[in-house]
Amino acid sequence: MTDSAPMTYARYLALDELLACQQPRSDCDDEMLFIVIHQSKELWLKQAIRELKLAVSQVQADALIHAYKALARVSRIQAVLTLSWDVLTTMTPSDYTRFRDVLGPSSGFQSDQFRTIEYMLGLKDPRFLDYQNDRPHARAAMEAALNAPSMWDETIRAAARAGLPIPAEVLERDVRQPYKPSAGVEAAFLTVYQQPERYWELYQLAEKLVDIDDAMAAWRHRHVQTVERVIGGKMGTGGTSGVGYLQSTLGKRAFPELWSLRTAL
Repeated sequence: MTDSAPMTYARYLALDELLACQQPRSDCDDEMLFIVIHQSKELWLKQAIRELKLAVSQVQADALIHAYKALARVSRIQAVLTLSWDVLTTMTPSDYTRFRDVLGPSSGFQSDQFRTIEYMLGLKDPRFLDYQNDRPHARAAMEAALNAPSMWDETIRAAARAGLPIPAEVLERDVRQPYKPSAGVEAAFLTVYQQPERYWELYQLAEKLVDIDDAMAAWRHRHVQTVERVIGGKMGTGGTSGVGYLQSTLGKRAFPELWSLRTAL
């Protein structure tokens, strides 16, 4: 049967289904805010994953200029995610304490989409797979990202195809493993930054990646501030040390040589 009803704003966006997804487990007003913020984050993460997949495929095809748009969109999505912490900080510690118990052991630490993005950027840690044992489709998506070359792997390969001397052990490495900084990769991209006119497409691509790394660092920092403001030094709901764990992630960099080469310029 063909649905002959005219398309409306609500039908196109499936608003009835979307707005039925917020189901607080307490009678505290602030729980709705908590749910809306985290659900909206997951929607933005979904879009960021889509953009990263597109950018990776374009870099693989040496269509570097085409990848700029998707990567720029990712960094802007990250800015929106970071700003959302400002809304959450309107919830006081007393407000959160009133409904925190209904969360049980659940935590943003368990977000499969956030971990998928980390994997796609090159921050690979297979331990996070086990948090999705009850969701086979989510685990499969994470495993696909874990097993595939990251955005940085593909950028390094593009640099090699452009004639830059990339060490063979980097090009042939096991992409499932966490990336380890390479002096050879740093030297190659130092050449890119010293000769931007010659390597303009790689140079601009590298700066788009720095935007993403920078935005990720800003998100992590704002996350720490927000959690400390709301729960202080309490243990996180997912069993982590809370603020202590989050602070330990602040130094993560997906594209380390793009940061270290700046000292040598």
